[in-house]
Amino acid sequence: MTDTDTALQPKKKGLTRRQKRGLSRGVQYAVFAAAVIAFAVTADWGRLQNQFAQADIAQQMFPDVITLALKNTVLYTLSGFVVGLVLGMVIALMRLSSVGPYRWLAGVYIEIFRGLPALLIFIFVGVAVPLAFPGTEIPGGTYGKVALALGLVSAAYMAETIRAGIQAVPKGQMEAARSLGFSPAKAMVSIIVPQAFRIILPPLTNELVLLFKDSSLVLFLGVTLEERELSKFGRDLASTTANSTPILVAGLCYLLVTIPLSFVVRRMESKAQEAIR
Repeated sequence: MTDTDTALQPKKKGLTRRQKRGLSRGVQYAVFAAAVIAFAVTADWGRLQNQFAQADIAQQMFPDVITLALKNTVLYTLSGFVVGLVLGMVIALMRLSSVGPYRWLAGVYIEIFRGLPALLIFIFVGVAVPLAFPGTEIPGGTYGKVALALGLVSAAYMAETIRAGIQAVPKGQMEAARSLGFSPAKAMVSIIVPQAFRIILPPLTNELVLLFKDSSLVLFLGVTLEERELSKFGRDLASTTANSTPILVAGLCYLLVTIPLSFVVRRMESKAQEAIR
């Protein structure tokens, strides 16, 4: 065979990059489908239904699971979010301050409260604070304690989010405000912070979702029957009925709030990306 004949032969082509991605995706789908089928075939659905899906037990939870447990969970979350947002704003401004001790204090706070588990913060608020200040009561009782504990935890994360949002605002905005006669503080409050919040709204909403789940730690503070949130409410009924259906119902109530919030976060993030483009 001559060199000319060899050159005329068609060259063997491998898979293109798109074909490789399609093949990889198909293998992943096949593995996932096989896992789902294996679970569906091998699981003992009768035992699962007896333990987690007793309709009569679920009916006993209503309407208290909504009017009491879910309501308390929402109140705990919102109060903690408000405290965390206010405290986080203060810490973020301290972090950006030109005064060295302010920056140092803000940095120490952020590192400590981001590093500690939320459970320890709840125990600190419920046990250490009364021991350190005998005879003093946190305003609001259990609601005040939960707001303080959740606020201390979330403020460290919100402070960094707010700081990043403020720094994302173009510096020309501050210079333009100063040229119009605004003081630095007034320019920050009236011009910079509103623009920063438009940028950080998605991560702040995501923090709200995380706080909603962290509110389950309220049980470590010791609550009355009227102060129970979803996790405590579900655990108490699960112990009383010797069945896990109340825990499943409580979990569905969490999803009733977190899924719409997560959808809102994704929508805001997509709109923010479109605005950048």
